[in-house]
Amino acid sequence: MSVTEAPRREEHVALLRGAGLRVTAPRLAALAELAEHPHADAETIRAGVVARLGTVSTQAVYDVLHALTGAGLLRRIEPDGSPGRYELAREDDNHHHAVCRACGAVEDVPCAVGHAPCLSPSEDHGFVIEAAEVIYWGTCRACLAAGAGTTHDPTTASTAPMKENA
Repeated sequence: MSVTEAPRREEHVALLRGAGLRVTAPRLAALAELAEHPHADAETIRAGVVARLGTVSTQAVYDVLHALTGAGLLRRIEPDGSPGRYELAREDDNHHHAVCRACGAVEDVPCAVGHAPCLSPSEDHGFVIEAAEVIYWGTCRACLAAGAGTTHDPTTASTAPMKENA
């Protein structure tokens, strides 16, 4: 374990304990993967967990993702045509996402108004609105530079991890 990984591991141990979850190697490995690769899909996370731990079943990784999401430690986003993607949940954070139609890259976008909920609906239908999820669709800088334009068909999105742009 590197010097920079030790504090993160302790933070993850504290998160698990604070959520009332047992601290297990697969849970720690999944949290570490998402700390390094936000917006990863389940298969990418599974591959990273296996690389960190050796053998772990696919079902175990899905169980970990379900438990961590249910405990509020992970947030799942589902851009149209893409497999569900996960990121570490951040307290009092209602950020949104920009998704590239050409390559599928996902980037965080800060709250548009400054505090949750970011958007006030024109009609709340009696709901008490607590959060808003917004996905901005467009073309990332790299794809524009490459002349890719907006040719991504979301119905055939790859299950490969979406790249993170600088």
